[in-house]
Amino acid sequence: MNSKQEKLAAFERLLDIMDELRAKCPWDKKQTFESLRYLTIEETYELGDAILNSNLSEIKKELGDLLLHIVFYAKLGSEKQVFDIADVANNISDKLIYRHPHIYGNLKVNNENDVKKNWEALKLKEGKNRVLGGVPKGLPSIVKAQRIQEKAAGVGFDWDKSEQIWLKVQEEITEFEEEVSKGDLKRSEEEFGDVLFSLINYARFLKINPDNALELTNQKFIKRFDFIESKAKQLEKKLSDMSLSEMEAIWKEAKNQSSSPDSNNC
Repeated sequence: MNSKQEKLAAFERLLDIMDELRAKCPWDKKQTFESLRYLTIEETYELGDAILNSNLSEIKKELGDLLLHIVFYAKLGSEKQVFDIADVANNISDKLIYRHPHIYGNLKVNNENDVKKNWEALKLKEGKNRVLGGVPKGLPSIVKAQRIQEKAAGVGFDWDKSEQIWLKVQEEITEFEEEVSKGDLKRSEEEFGDVLFSLINYARFLKINPDNALELTNQKFIKRFDFIESKAKQLEKKLSDMSLSEMEAIWKEAKNQSSSPDSNNC
């Protein structure tokens, strides 16, 4: 691996390239915080895909793309004379030191949960006067639910055992079924949300990341459906002309292939 000096030299090279692109490239010269925002979100999801696929070469590539965005935002900040990359790095370094008194201070912790609870307590001392105030509004709903639950648990608002949460899940499912049987769409939607929220909470207790779990299932479904589509082409049939039983038979074939020891599928 690279030495510390080589790492610093590589980062300095990136900063120099950013300066040159901002000065000379027509596209880079036009960019703003707002124009880069959606691209940053896209790059973050691409990194997430690479991580879920355990593709280390793609993780390296996507991390580079994200690092470019960080450097780009810092460049824009320096042009406005409000902050630069050194301010960004120093700010996060100061925060990490402050939020880890068990490393940089005298605080004693026994486990990971102690660290999380102290982290949330310190955030409140910093002026964040609401525990859930730091949850970004724009987060995807599943990720947002997970963060809400983690933050509430960080200040002690949590279940004691996973069995209690599973009972809550069953309770919410019963309430959802009752509203569905009444034909009340609005109430059914609300109760369905309660079911999902409870399931996400249960997953948290089991140390399962619900967003990762759902995305893995999405990818698995796509692979199996693509298999059905390929088979249909081999049979010179259109999917719309196939019966459900025909498609289910091919689905089972795809499922058997993906679960075989030699398969890399989900």
